[in-house]
Amino acid sequence: MIEISTSPATTTLTIAGDLDLAERDQFPEITARVVGLRRQLLVLDMCRVTFMDSTGAAFLISLADAGRRRGGATVLRGCDERDLFVLEVCGALDLFRIDADHECPPVADDADLTAARKPAVPRPRPHGRAVDA
Repeated sequence: MIEISTSPATTTLTIAGDLDLAERDQFPEITARVVGLRRQLLVLDMCRVTFMDSTGAAFLISLADAGRRRGGATVLRGCDERDLFVLEVCGALDLFRIDADHECPPVADDADLTAARKPAVPRPRPHGRAVDA
């Protein structure tokens, strides 16, 4: 599930569940909607993402690239180490700002999602930047 919310300067995508090949049919429509909003800052809230493959990474990369071409920025919030690893393997981690201060709220109504997320403790990355897991 992907929800879009906006403020005058920001678009936020809140993503829950798997971000993978099975979800790819919705990516073009969401990309068109986000690009059409033309906000300077795109925040990708990944707190409730349980799995991301290279298809999901390609979706996030296309969003970040579209924003960068307009002079905007894309922030990853609540992204865990395995998701950051996928983006790094794709050679695209530099397209994103990492929100290392964000703490994901607990998900009381879904034990599977809660168990799937690691505690929100900033950890140093190999490149020295802290990330929130």
